[in-house]
This record gives sequence, C-alpha cells and structure tokens, in this order.
Amino acid sequence: MTFVDEVKNAVTARAALLVIGVLGLQLLFIASYVGALHKPKPTDVAFGVVAPQRMSQQIVTQLDGLPGGPLDPRTVSSAAEAREQIMNRDIDGALIVSPEGRTDTLLVASGGGTVLSGALERIIAQVEESQQRAARTVDVAPASPEDFDGLSSFYLVVGWCVGGYLCASILAISAGAKPANRQRAAIRTAVMALYAIAGGIGGAIIIGPILGALPGSVWALAGLGALVVFSVGMITLALEALTGIVGIGLAVLIIVIAGNPSAGGAFPLPMLPDFWRAIGPALPPGAGTWTARSIAYFRGNAVTGPLLVLSAWAVAGTALTLLLSLRHRPEQGAATPDPAPAPTPGTGGSTGA
Repeated sequence: MTFVDEVKNAVTARAALLVIGVLGLQLLFIASYVGALHKPKPTDVAFGVVAPQRMSQQIVTQLDGLPGGPLDPRTVSSAAEAREQIMNRDIDGALIVSPEGRTDTLLVASGGGTVLSGALERIIAQVEESQQRAARTVDVAPASPEDFDGLSSFYLVVGWCVGGYLCASILAISAGAKPANRQRAAIRTAVMALYAIAGGIGGAIIIGPILGALPGSVWALAGLGALVVFSVGMITLALEALTGIVGIGLAVLIIVIAGNPSAGGAFPLPMLPDFWRAIGPALPPGAGTWTARSIAYFRGNAVTGPLLVLSAWAVAGTALTLLLSLRHRPEQGAATPDPAPAPTPGTGGSTGA
C-alpha cells in the first residue's frame, strides 16, 4: 500500500466528521468561557434602599442613574425587610441610610459570591464619598472562611455534572455503542439512578464533614447532588440514543460549554453578559450552583425554581431515553446450529475399528 492508500484506509468519512466536530467543540469552549468571563462587571444588580420617605426616591434615582447601570435599585420599607429579602435572594444587597448621622449601612451576602459583594462595596463607597458620607458593611450571609470566593458550591456541582455525563457515556459505549432496546434502556436508567445517589452522598460528605468547605445540611446537598447527576446523566443517555456517539458531544456542548461559564460560579449572574445570564438558570450547572448556595448560606430559600429546572431535565432525559428504546427490539439469542448428520457407511465417514 502507498502512503495515500494508507491514509484513505485509516481516515474514514465518519472519523473525519468526528474530528471536525471535536474541533468545533474546542472553539466553542474557548469562545464561551472567554466571552462570559473575560470582563465581568455588575449590571442591574437587584438592590434595596431603606431611607426616610423624603429621601428614598431621590436616592433610588441617583443609584439607578450610575454610569453603566450597575444597580437595579428599589425602595424597601425597613432594615429588617431588607435583610429578609437578601436571605430570600430577592435582592443582592441593600443600603440603609441613616436619617441623622453621616454613616450608612451596606448589607451584602458574600455567600452568594464574594466577587459580587465586593463590587457592591466599591460602588456604594464611591457614591457615599461623593455625598461626603460613609458606609459600613454588614455581611448578613457570610461565606465560610473555608469557601474561598464562594466557589465551593460551583466546583461541587461541576464535579457532579462531570460524573453524570461520564457515567452515561460509559454506559452508552460499553457495549460498542449499541442502540438501547427496552431492556438495555431500563438497565442503564437504573444504574444511572444508583450512581447518582452514590455520587450525591459522596460529594456532600466530601464538601461538608471532610473538608468543611460548605455549611448547610449534608442530606439536602446529597439530595441535590443525586438530582444533578441523574439529570445530566439521563439527558446524555437521551442524546446518545437520539444521535449515537455524537450525543456525547452534544451533552458536552450543553453542560460544559454552555452551562459551566453561565452557572454564576466564578462570577455571580449579575456580573455576566446578558446571553450567559439568560441561559444560566435554565441549565443544570446554573440551577445546581444556585441551589447549593441557597442550602449553604440562605436557609434553603429560593430553590423551587432551580429544582424544577433540574427535575425537568431528568424527566425529559428519562422519557426520551425510554421512548427511543422502543425503536429497537431485544436481541435474540444466537440460533443453535443443526447437528451434523451422522455419517453412514459408504459415504466417507470414519468407522470404528
């Protein structure tokens, strides 16, 4: 064979298309991560203002008109109400204006992301300085000292997501990427469920009792982890059942390329560009990261929506996997060959002595 013949024999059209697909995923990975994270800045951060009635609207208007629109201010009735709204994750911070002195109070929640709380401190410091005033900061939901920059929740969820699509990928290709018939689809779903439970409990124990990186209920985090792993795993199995091995790449596109940079992990959602801020809450990494932070720092508040998102991915992936399996019949056992006819005298068969 010539070298050209060897190339033609080795590089099939299918292999070439898969390599081109991988190149596309690589470029999308770079574009997504750099596009989302290269220039974070707060935009329309939900922010409360507690001030005497005669001053409140003026302050809201002033904050709303800041260059670049970093804040989305609204009037809040009292300091207690501002704290409650922060703990409910309705707002990310609040300014409590002193009616008498010249020192106000800034409420933040570093458990929702220290980068965001730091940005709020800088913004309000500049505003206060322009008014010859000052602000002291009170952290109503502080991040754990072992949770640097509030990133532990994000990395926990990323680990769960990686486990989900890797396990599903192994299940899908372990038998040579055979299409899942009804029995095989049911087995893969059951294995995925057991793996999800183990992964959820294991991750929660590591992040909590072992490393002490996150406070909050270990069992609540374990339940979240099981749901994250199962939802990611089942949508991977569904995509593989729909498109073959290409489905694994599609899962990477959804979870890793689109989901991770938009999850609000490295930078909370109000600091991301509009596109990533819009898609983040609808994807498993974003829904999981929000819920993990709520469990750890916000008394488990504001988790209904993200849990419904994760449940929707899990249900859609499971339903699609099982429905697509109906296209393939169970494999029949190999037929037993008919026994060879016994040799008869005179036909060439051997005879005993």
